[in-house]
Amino acid sequence: MFDIKEELKKLPLKPGVYIMKDVNDQVIYVGKAVKLKNRVSQYFQNSKNHSPKVQSMVSHIAEFEYIVTDTEMEALILECNLIKEYSPKYNIALKDDKTYPYIKVTLQEHFPRVFSTRRYEKDGARYFGPITDATAVKEAVEMVHKLWPIRKCKKVFPRDLKKERPCLNYHIGQCAAPCDGLVDEETYRKWVQEAILFLEGKHQDILAQMRKEMDEAAEALDFEKAALLRDKILSVERVAQKQKITNVGYQDSDVIGLARAFDEALVQVFFIRGGKITGREHFLMKNTEGSSRSQVMTEFIKLFYSGTAFIPKELLLEDAPEEGEKEMLEGWLSAMKGSKVSLVVPQKGEKHKLTELAGQNAQVTLSQFGEKIKREQQRTIGAMEQLAQALGLRDKVERVESYDISHIQGYHSVGSMVVFENGKAKKSDYRKFKIKTVVGANDIASMEEVLTRRVRHAVEEQDERFGRLPDLILMDGGKAQIAAAQGVLASFGVTVPVCGMVKDEHHRTRGLLYEGKEIALPTNSEAFQLITRIQDEVHRFAITYHRQLRQKSQVESVLDQIEGIGPKRRKALLRHFGDTEQIAQAEVADLLEVPEMTIKAAEAVYRFFRTDVPSQEAD
Repeated sequence: MFDIKEELKKLPLKPGVYIMKDVNDQVIYVGKAVKLKNRVSQYFQNSKNHSPKVQSMVSHIAEFEYIVTDTEMEALILECNLIKEYSPKYNIALKDDKTYPYIKVTLQEHFPRVFSTRRYEKDGARYFGPITDATAVKEAVEMVHKLWPIRKCKKVFPRDLKKERPCLNYHIGQCAAPCDGLVDEETYRKWVQEAILFLEGKHQDILAQMRKEMDEAAEALDFEKAALLRDKILSVERVAQKQKITNVGYQDSDVIGLARAFDEALVQVFFIRGGKITGREHFLMKNTEGSSRSQVMTEFIKLFYSGTAFIPKELLLEDAPEEGEKEMLEGWLSAMKGSKVSLVVPQKGEKHKLTELAGQNAQVTLSQFGEKIKREQQRTIGAMEQLAQALGLRDKVERVESYDISHIQGYHSVGSMVVFENGKAKKSDYRKFKIKTVVGANDIASMEEVLTRRVRHAVEEQDERFGRLPDLILMDGGKAQIAAAQGVLASFGVTVPVCGMVKDEHHRTRGLLYEGKEIALPTNSEAFQLITRIQDEVHRFAITYHRQLRQKSQVESVLDQIEGIGPKRRKALLRHFGDTEQIAQAEVADLLEVPEMTIKAAEAVYRFFRTDVPSQEAD
C-alpha cells in the first residue's frame, strides 16, 4: 500500500521529474522541479490555495514516482519526453499535433536532390521551412525541377553510376542524367546553388547571373542555349513577382501571441524565414483552466518546440514565460538547435507591433472558433457529464467501453470493443475478438468470453494495450448481458458500472438499464446523442470485422475446392492475380506464369471456373 505521507518524507532536495498516478496506475500528471521535496509536498498542503484543476488532480492521486536528475535542464528534457509518452490528463496539452513540410536540398549527397519532406534531420542537408502552405511547397519544388535539370531519383552515387539507362525525366529535359555520367558534378553543383538562391528568394542574384550567361551564349552564337536561358529568366521573373511578401527585416523568428476562452487557449504563430513572413498557424491548448498566460506560453514552447523540426534564432513572445523559466527554456532550445536561441518580449517598436498582431489574430481566430469549441465541449465532455449525472455516478466518467457480438446463425462469431474517452471515439484502443470457446449463436456466452479476455489482459497479464479499465461499460443488450458482464468483472475483483441499452419496438435505443431500473434520456440531450453514436459505432466495428473474416473465408473455401490446390498454391495464385475474379478469368497459360503451378493444377483451376469445358483426361 502506497503511503503518501511516508513517501513525501523520502523525497530528495534535488532537481528531477515527478509522475502522479491514479488508482488504475494511469499517469495523470508529469512535472519538473528544482527541488523535488518542496514541489511535490506543495500539492498535499492546504487545498484552499490550489486551483480547482489542481484540487481535482490531487483528489485522484493514488501514488507518485520521481526521477532525480543532475540539473534542472535535464529535468526539463525528461519532462517533455514523458508528457509526450503518457499524454497525462491534467497537463496542459497541445491539441494540434501538426507537422509542416520543408523543402530539402540534399547537399550531403553526390548530385543533390530537391524535394519536400516533413522530417527535419541533422544530416547535412539544407532545409527551407517550415512552410504552412503545402501547395506552395509543391509548386516551388516543381519550379526548381522545371528551371534546373536536377534529379528526382533516389539512386546512390557513385554506387549506382551507369547501372541503368537514363529514365524518362532525362528524355523530357528535366534531368541531366548523372546516373549515366552525362553531367559532371561541378556543373551540377552550380545548378543546385542557383536553385538554393531561388528558394532563398534571392531572385535578383539569379536573374543577374542568368542574364550574364544568356549574353555570353548569344555572343558565342549559341542561340539555343541563349533561348533556353531567356525562358528561364521569364519564369523566375514571374515567380519573383508572385512571391512578393511583406519583408519584416528580421531573420528566422517565430512570433507568438495567445488568447483565452473557457478552459482552452489559442496560440497564434507567425513564421518568419529569411526576413519574410512565410506563413502562420494557430494551435489550440486544452486543460488551461486556472493557468496564467505565462504558464500557457511556457507550456506551449515546451510542447511545440520539443516536436518541431526547426527552431528559429529568436522567439518573439506576447507574454513572458513563467518566472525563472526564461533562461532554462533558452538553454534548452539552444542545445537542440546547436546555436543560441533568444526569447524576447518586446515592449516597443516593430517587434512589439508584430507580437500585438499575433495576439489580435489569436483573439479573432478564437472568436471564430469559440462557439464551435463550446458546442464541441457540450457534445463530448458535457455529454459524459450528463450521462454520469443521469446514472447517479459519483465518480467522473471519462472512458466508456461498449461491446457487441456479430455472426450469421452462429457462423464466424466475433466480438468488438469500442472506446470513447471524454466523449470522443478513441480508435487506437478499439479491439477485435474472434470467439474461440463458444459454438453456435450464443451471444451471452460469447460476450462472457470477450469480457473475460479483455479484463484478464488488463488485470492478470498487465497488457499495456488493455491497461486502462473503463469508468463505464455499455452493453448492447438487456438484463442478461448486464448480468454476464457483472459476473465476469466480479470474478476478477473489478468494480465497473455496467449499463444496458434499452430498445424500442423499432430496435432503436430509447434509454439505459442500470441497477435494474430503466433510465430515460431526453432524445434531444447530448447524453442520448452520445449513446446513439456509441451504439452505431460498436455495431459498425463488429459488422466490418465479421464481413472481413467472412470474405476471407469465402476466398479460401472457393480455391480449396479445387483438386490439387493446397494452401501454398492458393497463396501463390492470390499473390499473383490479386483476387479470385482474376483467377477465374485467367487462361491456362496465364495460370502457368505462377511458378508453383503445374500443367495439371492449372487445367484443374481453368476447368473449375468453366464447368462446361470438358477435361482433356475425359477425352
